[in-house]
This record gives sequence, C-alpha cells and structure tokens, in this order.
Amino acid sequence: MTANARTPATIDAYIATFPTDVQLILTRIRDTIHAAAPEASEAISYRIPAFKLNGMLVYFAAFKKHIGLYPPVHGDALIEKAVARYAGPKGNLQFPLDEPIPYALIARIVRHRVKQMKAKAPQSPRTAALKRSRTS
Repeated sequence: MTANARTPATIDAYIATFPTDVQLILTRIRDTIHAAAPEASEAISYRIPAFKLNGMLVYFAAFKKHIGLYPPVHGDALIEKAVARYAGPKGNLQFPLDEPIPYALIARIVRHRVKQMKAKAPQSPRTAALKRSRTS
C-alpha cells in the first residue's frame, strides 16, 4: 500500500493492495487469527487490519520485506522465547517474507492475547457477584 493511499474500508480491501504472493500470506494470517480467536471481530485501525475482542486483540500488516504483528508479546515466557528472533526494535514482531511464516506461532500468540483480553474484560455485576460468593 502506498503512503498516499486511502485507508481501506475492510481487510479484504487492504489485502487486495498487495501482490498475489503477499495476498496469500495475509489471507492465511487472517484465517489463522480467526481460527485462534473465533469470537474476535475484524476492523481496520491505524490503516491496517486488526481484530477486536474486549479491545484491540492484534494487528497485522505487510511491508516490503516482512509481515508485522502487533502488539508486542508479554506475559508468557515460552511464547516470548519463541518470538525473540522476530522481535523488531519496539518489540513488535517482524516475520521476514523470504522465510516461512510461522502460522502456528501466530496462533499461539493470538490464543495468549485472547486469554489476556478476557482477563481484562469488565464483568457484569451478576458475574462479579457469583465470583465473590464462590470465594467467600
């Protein structure tokens, strides 16, 4: 996507702006995220594809030499170790386009983010009351 391009209205529109080989990768990443977070909804945010679940779950984007996945991974030492080789300067992940994309790792990251987002989700008064009654 060029710097002067308009913000795409959908993830389909975003993906369509790339060459066919990159479109295939982006589509598979999208499918991987859907499989790992079936309750998440699609959005475009910051002009790139995003998935929401009790807030922003993950973003992904294509660049000239890599696919970016955001936000940085925190809170699971095993996943942090697995993604270390892909960490960019700010901790966001960069998967080189000249290497196989680690789709299984992306799925693990998304499942981890789902757990984090669900833990942060506001609870209904009834759910909160039930939790309090169980711990009393």
